Amino acid sequence: MIPLHIVLAVLVTFIWGVNFTFIAWALESFPPLMLTALRFFFTAVPLVLFLKPPKFNRTLFIYAIGTFVMQYAFVFTAMHLGASAGLTALLLQFQIFITVLLAYVILGEAVSRMQIIGMLVGVLGLGVIALNLGGDMPLVGFICILIAAIGWSFGNIASKQVSTQQSNIYTTAPADNNKASKKTSTLSAVSLVVWGDLIAYMVLTLSSLLFENEAWTLATFTQASFKSWLSLGFIVYVSTLIGFGLWAHLLSQNIASKVMPFALLVPVFGMATSVLLIGEVVTWWKMLAMLLILSGLILANVKIGLGRKSAHA
Repeated sequence: MIPLHIVLAVLVTFIWGVNFTFIAWALESFPPLMLTALRFFFTAVPLVLFLKPPKFNRTLFIYAIGTFVMQYAFVFTAMHLGASAGLTALLLQFQIFITVLLAYVILGEAVSRMQIIGMLVGVLGLGVIALNLGGDMPLVGFICILIAAIGWSFGNIASKQVSTQQSNIYTTAPADNNKASKKTSTLSAVSLVVWGDLIAYMVLTLSSLLFENEAWTLATFTQASFKSWLSLGFIVYVSTLIGFGLWAHLLSQNIASKVMPFALLVPVFGMATSVLLIGEVVTWWKMLAMLLILSGLILANVKIGLGRKSAHA
């Protein structure tokens, strides 16, 4: 990865880490499915009127459902049910292990022995959390976050496939058109996020109307606190539009196993900001779980490329 891509990857992980605190604040006024639907409505509108849509196919639908609907509906629900911001940020990073496995199976990207060892170490961290369920992490919240991680993993693979399809259009461009091609690639990544958000908004609005019908009243919106509205703004414009736009662009320019390791910074930022901003208590088992999971993530990305030859340079 070039230095600029490294800086962007760190920036995105910081945004996503602090985002868990903003989610907790927004959930003080809005139920989880409604909050998720609002997030994607404000992200998609009015940008869908100005961005050319990517080619609509099964891959785009999987990206929208996995990355946006499954991930955020279940994360928001888990936090609504009592999962703390810090632990949610940590547990959700299991999507990295799942993404590496899916990249091997679907994309043909390499998986080394060290990656397998790292995944096993990460599972030990998962076990530490599972043995301490209750309080900051209820069982139902634990299950919801694991489902969210699976959804995000499928979304990551679909994102790379869609972005690659878009960028392939420009791979035959003359050398003096490289800057224009890169600019078009970035716009395609943003378009992917925005149009994926529109699909997610429609699915989540129907889900919220079905399961949270009583919340769809004028009072819900007029009585929502300023802090919740401000948090919704951060979730929409910073975390979703900027964060996922940059992430999709990074995945389109690099192999998944090069980009995904940076996501291990998310739980670090997430736990730190949760402690500083909302007073989450850090216990010995939380630190042990974080140490094991982060160690596993680091080991899982040592000596990448010892396995099967990658299908993407």
